[in-house]
Amino acid sequence: MPFKSKAQRRKFAALLVEGKISPETFEEWNQETGSTKLPERVGLARTPAARSKKAAPKKKKAASTKKKSVSRKAVSRGVRSPGRRKRESE
Repeated sequence: MPFKSKAQRRKFAALLVEGKISPETFEEWNQETGSTKLPERVGLARTPAARSKKAAPKKKKAASTKKKSVSRKAVSRGVRSPGRRKRESE
């Protein structure tokens, strides 16, 4: 199976040096690739329509109505969240 990119060829060369692949495997791939001009990296193919489209504006999220919780430390120090009434026993 031939190499698909220069980066893949470098990776296999590094694996060869580390001893993770055999020299025969590297040579086989190298022979099958030959002197073909390879790209630096191979990525996902993009369609012409995808290249010309501009990013759609992001939708704004609805404001949440979730109340913020108060930590126990804040409660013990007497810090309360706004709008919270003080208990009568305090």
